Amino acid sequence: MKAFSVLTYTLVTSLLAVAISSCAPTLTTTYRLEPVSGDVAMIEGRPVTKAQQNGVGVVASFEREDLEFVTLDIEVKNRTDHAIDVNPSDFHFTALGAAQDTLPEPTNASLALSRAAADPAYEAGRVGFKRKQEEKRLKKAKVLNTILMVAVIASDVSSSSNSRSYREYATNQVAHGIAYQGLAAKRIIDYSTFANRMQRYDYEEYRWRELALKANTLAPGESVRGFVYLPKVANARYLAVNYTIPEQANVPLLFKQELVQQRQGRPRR
Repeated sequence: MKAFSVLTYTLVTSLLAVAISSCAPTLTTTYRLEPVSGDVAMIEGRPVTKAQQNGVGVVASFEREDLEFVTLDIEVKNRTDHAIDVNPSDFHFTALGAAQDTLPEPTNASLALSRAAADPAYEAGRVGFKRKQEEKRLKKAKVLNTILMVAVIASDVSSSSNSRSYREYATNQVAHGIAYQGLAAKRIIDYSTFANRMQRYDYEEYRWRELALKANTLAPGESVRGFVYLPKVANARYLAVNYTIPEQANVPLLFKQELVQQRQGRPRR
């Protein structure tokens, strides 16, 4: 197969794959959590649990699935007689199976599968790095597009001058037309991907700055509320969440996790 034929084939198959994936119905998995421990009550249509140990109280409910996390709406209350330090990364969970048995760590079966909640300060710092990586990816795509365009133009000129018959000339023109259209479509896809990812990073920055529970110090009688982001564990059926203040309190919260599949397709007009 000639080099230009390979180029044309690659562009066309890539575009067909994009078109098919954008039109075909897909199954999406949605995470849902429900508290099953502590003092559970229905508040504003959703189950909310609260637990307390040594004067440290936690009120928690499931908020939503958020990209690579499941989100808990958390309020920490200080009912002690002294100040306490609150940090969202002090929330940890252990993944449990259907029988509430501990799931093993994938990389080491002798360890329990446990994760810490996201640290908003650390995650916010990573957003700038992600933006720079995406800018580098777009620059590489631009360079590749330029190389491909030069190759198509050179092939177009060469084939037009070397065509032995009108049929061969017409065939080459059709093939090169497809290649030009493919390159134009690839540019659109590259820029669309860049824009979508940068928009996601804008949201992530807002999430960590405005929505997440912040690290701070609570005086006696004070409380603080915000979202705590737990990494997804798809095969867990329960999340045994613990809020720990070293040498003072360990507040347990148990959530049942359900994965719901929904079919989504291109909406009909």
